[in-house]
Amino acid sequence: MTVLMSVSELRERLAAGARTVLLDVRWALGDPHGREHYLAGHLPGAVFVNMETELAGHGEPRDGRHPLPAEADFAAAVRRWGINAGDTVVAYDDAGAAAAARAWWLLGYAGFDNAYLLDGGLAAWRAAELPLAQGEERAEPGNGVVHYGHKAAVDIDGAAAWPGHGILLDARAGERYRGEAEPVDPRAGHIPGAVSAPTTGNLAADATFLPAAELRARFAALGVADGAEVAVYCGSGVTAAHEVAALEIAGFTAALFPGSWSAWSNRPERPVETGAAGDRVEP
Repeated sequence: MTVLMSVSELRERLAAGARTVLLDVRWALGDPHGREHYLAGHLPGAVFVNMETELAGHGEPRDGRHPLPAEADFAAAVRRWGINAGDTVVAYDDAGAAAAARAWWLLGYAGFDNAYLLDGGLAAWRAAELPLAQGEERAEPGNGVVHYGHKAAVDIDGAAAWPGHGILLDARAGERYRGEAEPVDPRAGHIPGAVSAPTTGNLAADATFLPAAELRARFAALGVADGAEVAVYCGSGVTAAHEVAALEIAGFTAALFPGSWSAWSNRPERPVETGAAGDRVEP
């Protein structure tokens, strides 16, 4: 599956009139004003995507903070965004693709092969001095068909067993992995056997992804090699998609654990590790 589209490539597509569906996924932990940010300025033609209601379902705390939406619900969202079969879709945000990657991953999981992340997002568009639009934009309903299962996902039991046969990457900030801070979830630490790999290490200073060779070297230093079985989790399954995208840019494939730490830490029967090397704490 494709991953990145540059601002210049997108500008050329739009100038040529090539059909392109633009998704504005403005969301960040602790900032509930994504729609307001979108209304104040977005790429012309982009529709707003709501993380909480369109890219996530709702369940018990044991399911995690952002479980995957039901297949039928995601299908309704895809049609509402105006996506047809075979369309090129470009998702972006203003946070280094940390939120947009969730839309990218879900579209791939649902069977859409031509989904991209806008490299550098809104900041790169602004840096190119390209115009923004204000207000709400609505698309003509699309006819896209959703079938889950086209990308790899793993459940909580699979995540628990993963370090026994593969590499489980923790995409959260290092202090959360080590258990030094936990601002959101009920327990601090990480899944036993997981390796710390914060998503911030995937990006250059301008919030574009690092070149493929640099990303490949980064993941190789964490033990990832061709043929390795890799899975990723984060706090609630959102930024883990960013790590999956970075791995794909580097030439690796990885499974996503959607429940992530928010699901794991809400299950007191599950053990946790703390510290850089991992000090096991039994439940």
